Amino acid sequence: MRDTVEIVGINIDKVTFEEAEDRLLDFLRQDETKMIFTPNSEFLVDAVKDRDFSEILNDGDLVIPDGIGLVIASKFYGMPLKEKVAGCELMTKLIEIAYSEKKSIYFLGGKEGVAEEASQRLNDKYPGIKIAGFHNGYFDEEEEKNIIDDIIQKRPDIIFVALGAPKQEKWIYNNRHRLGAKIAMGVGGSLDILAGRSKRAPEFYQKTGLEWLYRLLKEPKRFFRMLKLPKFIALAFYDAKTR
Repeated sequence: MRDTVEIVGINIDKVTFEEAEDRLLDFLRQDETKMIFTPNSEFLVDAVKDRDFSEILNDGDLVIPDGIGLVIASKFYGMPLKEKVAGCELMTKLIEIAYSEKKSIYFLGGKEGVAEEASQRLNDKYPGIKIAGFHNGYFDEEEEKNIIDDIIQKRPDIIFVALGAPKQEKWIYNNRHRLGAKIAMGVGGSLDILAGRSKRAPEFYQKTGLEWLYRLLKEPKRFFRMLKLPKFIALAFYDAKTR
């Protein structure tokens, strides 16, 4: 029985990082594709306006709180989340598990060359890791059919999809019955970090829940996107108080 808290209509799993890791191991033992989503405050603001997106998130098999905003908001509902579970860290852990369990990985998304660079860096770090294939995130309808055929043929155990939200979640949901993988996970910009093209915030910012501030300082053009954080807190507070 899953333990979740509903925040602005989206069910978020109340898990620690270790509990999320246990779920990954369980998913890899099953025969159907499990969907892992990693919403933050920005995701949920968009989901409030996009019914399809909200329903897809609620169909996820593991929906982790990838942002301090969700941890704060959960307290409004009297059902506090245990901790923030960073999607980037969970992706890294799943890669470690894949290596130790000899499971294969497929990367879909990012700019030209990003998925390939991520694969190469993983091969350097984990010699012999099984990379079934990769493709960038720019494709039309015809190319998409070829990508899906490629995935079906190569039969990866894990698919990391980095198309940005909500496109990646919708892609996973719409294709989940055809992929044949055990896990499909939306990872967004984490693929750029894996490829070495971007860096995570220093540990201080991670531990204090201020990764959003670090990203803003590094990329001031994100200012208007960051306005979704206070908007989300206001939405959650109002939603909790009117129930």
